[in-house]
Amino acid sequence: MPPVVRFAPSPTGLLHIGNARTALLNALFARREGGTFVLRLDDTDLERSKPEFAAVIEEDLDWLGIRPDLVVRQSDRFSLYGAAAERLRGMGRLYAAYETPDELEFRRKRQLARGLPPIYDRAALKLTAEERARLEAEGRKPHWRFRLDHCVMEWRDLVRGPSHVDMASLSDPVLVRADGSYLYTLPSVVDDIDLGITQVIRGEDHVTNTAVQIQIFQALGGPVPAFAHHNLLTTASGEGLSKRLGHLSLKGLREAGLEPQAVASLAVLVGSAEAVRPIKDLDELARLIVFAHISRAPAKFDEAELEHLNARLVHELSYEDVKERLEALGIVGGEDFWVAVRTNLSKLSDAAEWWSVVNGPIAPAIADPAVVGAAAEALPPPPWDGSTWKGWTDAVKAATGAKGKALFMPLRLALTGRDHGPELAPLLPLIGPERARRRLAGETA
Repeated sequence: MPPVVRFAPSPTGLLHIGNARTALLNALFARREGGTFVLRLDDTDLERSKPEFAAVIEEDLDWLGIRPDLVVRQSDRFSLYGAAAERLRGMGRLYAAYETPDELEFRRKRQLARGLPPIYDRAALKLTAEERARLEAEGRKPHWRFRLDHCVMEWRDLVRGPSHVDMASLSDPVLVRADGSYLYTLPSVVDDIDLGITQVIRGEDHVTNTAVQIQIFQALGGPVPAFAHHNLLTTASGEGLSKRLGHLSLKGLREAGLEPQAVASLAVLVGSAEAVRPIKDLDELARLIVFAHISRAPAKFDEAELEHLNARLVHELSYEDVKERLEALGIVGGEDFWVAVRTNLSKLSDAAEWWSVVNGPIAPAIADPAVVGAAAEALPPPPWDGSTWKGWTDAVKAATGAKGKALFMPLRLALTGRDHGPELAPLLPLIGPERARRRLAGETA
C-alpha cells in the first residue's frame, strides 16, 4: 500500500532548517514510494496560531519543492476530537480530574522528597460522586486524563530500532484541558487515524509521546502507524534550534539568496551515513533516505557549511537552470557571461555585481601606469573571443617585461576596479574593446 505521511507544524512562528529536515524526510519518502504527503497545520491553539505563519509555512514548502498533496487544519476538525473524547469517556479510558496546578506541584514535590517517581497518583479515580459534585459546586472544572494500561509497550522504530516504555513509569496524560481545549496528543492520533497515516516520521523529541499515542490508537480502534524518530539538528555550538532564531528560519535563508536545493541537501544528509554534498535533483535526494542509517546523535547545523554547500551548487548550475532568474535580475549577458562568472559566486544574486562590472560604468584603478599604458597601446582589434586575453597579455609582457602578478593585477584593477574575481580571459570579450580602452585610460566606463 502506498504510504501516507504528514508534516504537522504549529503555525505559531517561522519554520527553521530543523523543521525542514522533518518536512523533507516525509515528503521525499512519499515521493519515492508513490505515496501521499499531507500538510497538517496543528492550530488548535487559536490564540497563538496566526494565518500569516500558516501562509509562510506553505511558501517555505513550495520553495523547497515539496508541495503537499493535501492540506488540513486542526481548527476545522474539532468535532472529530470531541467525538473521540466522548468514545474514550464511554469506555472509561478518559476520566475527570479536579486538581489545580498548585495542588499537582505540591504532590510532585512531596513524592520527590519521599524518593518516589513524580507521577500522577490517580487520586481522581477514587473520588465518589458526592466528592465530584462538591468540587464542581466550588466552581472547579475538570481536566480529562487518559487512563494508561500499565504494561510494557513495545514497537520497532524505523530509525532507533526496537523500543519500549514501561507505562507504569508515566503519568496518565491530560488530553482535554479544563477549558475544553485539546492538548497535542488526542488531535494528533485522531487525525492520523482519519487521514490514514501509515508512517509517522518526526523528530526524536517526540519519542516520549509514542507509547501513549499507541495506546490511544488501540483504544480508538485505529491502525497503529510505523514510527521513525530522526535525530535533531542543533546549532554549531550544540544548542537546539528554535522558531525564535529568525536568522535560521527558512524565510530568512530564502531571503538571504540561498538555493533551496542547498538547504534541502544539508537538511536531509547531515547526520546520516551519506556525505553532505549538493544534490540538484529531489528524486536523487529521495533515493538517499535510509531511516536505519540516520545517526542517533544530534546533527550540528553549521551556517558556514550551508554557505559552502550553496556555492558548490551554484557552480554546478547550467545556464538553462538560471536563465530566467538572471533575466529577472536584469542580467542579459547570456550563457557566456554565466560560464565566465559562476565559479566565482557564493550565491546566484552575486552575479549582479559582476554584470555591473561587465556592463559598467565602473571607476578603474590605475595601479601601474607603465603596464596599463602599454596594455592600452597593445589592445588588439575586434572581434574578441576567449583567445584574445593570452595574445594581448603576451604582447604587454614582451613590451614591459612584467609578468605574473606584476602583469595581471594592474590589468585586473584597470578593467574591473577590483583586485579579485573571475578569470579575465572569458570576461574580457564581455567587457568589449570600447569599455576596455576607456578603462585603461582611467575613464569611468
